[in-house]
Amino acid sequence: MGDITAKLYNDTPLHRDNFIKLVKEGWYEESPFHRVIENFMIQGGGNKNGEQDPNYTVPAEFRSNHFHKKGALSAARMGDQVNPEKASSGSQFYIVQGRIVDERYLNAVTAQTDHIFSEEQKQVYKTIGGTPHLDGGYTVFGEVLDGFDVIDKIAAVKTGEGDVPIVPVTMTIEILE
Repeated sequence: MGDITAKLYNDTPLHRDNFIKLVKEGWYEESPFHRVIENFMIQGGGNKNGEQDPNYTVPAEFRSNHFHKKGALSAARMGDQVNPEKASSGSQFYIVQGRIVDERYLNAVTAQTDHIFSEEQKQVYKTIGGTPHLDGGYTVFGEVLDGFDVIDKIAAVKTGEGDVPIVPVTMTIEILE
């Protein structure tokens, strides 16, 4: 559906290095976006052979300066009940599409999660959008630089049961130096 260019953060080295390793091994070659929810995110990470995970996790690397703005590249994970350490999946990731939110919504998220948003984060969420309720719970390890229109195109595809696209949307990822 087009090209997305993203950068990986150096201050999340476990996630960065793991993602690069999987790309170099060809894990993501022709991998599908298997969960797509408009105004939320697009998720992929299994390989083309149907394996959803390489059977390991990556320790959480939460950084307050990385948040779930539109275009955030984040690691998916199992829920808190079975994963209290909030360790990330070895391969599952999502790209935030999100939506623009207002101050009232941000205050409600803070009341529910105790997460405090910086003024810069509030401004981004109120103008560009994102998924602020995920902040502090999932590792953000990169961000999209170009291809926001492609995120929107993928997020708008028709989905069926389990938010799986009716017509498969696959990816090819390459590392640019």
